[in-house]
Amino acid sequence: MSEPVLTVLTGPSAVGKGTVVQHAKNSADRMWLSVSATTRDPRPGEVDGEHYRFVTDAEFDDLIDAGEMLEYAVVHGKHRYGTPAGPVEQALADGLAPLLEIDLDGARQVREHAPNARFVFMAPPSWDELVRRLTGRGTETPEQIARRLETARTELAAQDEFDHVIVNTDVSAAAAELVDLMGLSSDTPR
Repeated sequence: MSEPVLTVLTGPSAVGKGTVVQHAKNSADRMWLSVSATTRDPRPGEVDGEHYRFVTDAEFDDLIDAGEMLEYAVVHGKHRYGTPAGPVEQALADGLAPLLEIDLDGARQVREHAPNARFVFMAPPSWDELVRRLTGRGTETPEQIARRLETARTELAAQDEFDHVIVNTDVSAAAAELVDLMGLSSDTPR
């Protein structure tokens, strides 16, 4: 069994990162999914410590001041989100393979702190397919869709910064590729 490595997964909205990660997690016992800290209020059904670690602005400041954040950002000019380093370090110490599903700026910050991490970009099969997936969700306004597509252009242009690119044509195949890249192919399915 190889030594686990931190893996960072990035890609545009609606590329299917969350779906692929959940599928991969079901076939890789040693995969550990990071829980981000955020200053926003919980949404209905969200559980502290499971979906996010909900903290106050003062608590978030304390995490930053103590150097305990691998990465963080202000999202939509309002709330802060970030990845606490402690749980990631503990997962590695426990022999687990941590996976961070974060945005491009966060991935760049992690590269500064953890240059030996594995950086994976998830891409759509085509621009038209990404547009179809994003508009098909029916969860964003036309203005939000336009903003996300503008961000997606920037993200897609940066994919050469990553160690690996997974094209999400098929969820099962993309999940298997992610598990393989993480060195978890020999894990026992749950």
